[in-house]
Amino acid sequence: MPGAHLPAWLRIYGALLIFVSGFLICIAGIIEFRRAKTTVDPRIPETTSSLVTSGIYAKTRNPMYVGFTLFLIAWAMYLTSLWSLIIVVAFVVFLNRFQIKPEEEALEVIFGQEFAAYRYRVRRWI
Repeated sequence: MPGAHLPAWLRIYGALLIFVSGFLICIAGIIEFRRAKTTVDPRIPETTSSLVTSGIYAKTRNPMYVGFTLFLIAWAMYLTSLWSLIIVVAFVVFLNRFQIKPEEEALEVIFGQEFAAYRYRVRRWI
């Protein structure tokens, strides 16, 4: 994609489609958390009151992070910049190491075998 000479309309509409997809995935994750009456705040996973495995969480363990990543991919598509793709990769690496791993460790402590089984059957991203 970097350096690609896409028509402006294709770049704009493609980026918009990816952005909207990311937005809808994020909203689906928030809705499932609200239904389960548990925290959406990823900074305090220890306060999670229930393990959400329904809806979008049956397809991905991290729909909100998938959505955020799609936002960055949409921006990269719009810009057609190698640097913006590097930012997407850095974001995913950072999330895996410093956000998702600690969250999963906390969920393993709270939900034990139930979370281990969920982690086994549902992929981290997609």
